[in-house]
Amino acid sequence: MTHTPKDSKRLVLASASPRRASLLTSYGYVFDVLHPPIDEPDNMGLTVPTASQAEALSYFKARSVQPLVEEGIIIGADTIAVAGTRTYGKPVDRDDARAILHALVGTTHEVVTGVTLLNAETGRRLIQHDATAVTMRPMTDAQIEEYLDGNAWVGKAGAYGIQDHGDTFVERIHGSYTNIVGLPMELLGRMLAEWGCFPVEHVRPERAET
Repeated sequence: MTHTPKDSKRLVLASASPRRASLLTSYGYVFDVLHPPIDEPDNMGLTVPTASQAEALSYFKARSVQPLVEEGIIIGADTIAVAGTRTYGKPVDRDDARAILHALVGTTHEVVTGVTLLNAETGRRLIQHDATAVTMRPMTDAQIEEYLDGNAWVGKAGAYGIQDHGDTFVERIHGSYTNIVGLPMELLGRMLAEWGCFPVEHVRPERAET
């Protein structure tokens, strides 16, 4: 079944990420984009579970644009990589990206994305998260520097984007591929459907869960 825009509620993506917007578009959703006017904290403390951090940050992003939206459903998302007790968000510069990659390559870590739906009129919210295990191949210092030269680490949690040459050093994943990109579409689709929001047309995803 397909759904026309009049059958569904207005959607607003609270994100500056072109990857999240591209995912929503590729899955057939019609939406507007607003950049959240907030600065993301580096971390929320070791005592806060990673999933709770990601969920809280996704809500903060959605809530920050609520005053700009008269009606509709706001989507907020935040992605964090975690290895052991360390969490890794977006690197602040090349040196930070290098340090993050050295910590993650050759290991299995987890990518967690919090997702929030926020009704702009009523304040009703639905907050969930998804997690994907990522096993990365070992990389030499030269390979890491070559990757850093391409600037694909900029704005990426964990300092890498699996859609930007990431497959060359990602050995395997267990879970949602789109979650690693930054928006777990399988989870988001279920959340939106629960609130009566559907894509204009159903589009076959390029990568599915594994």
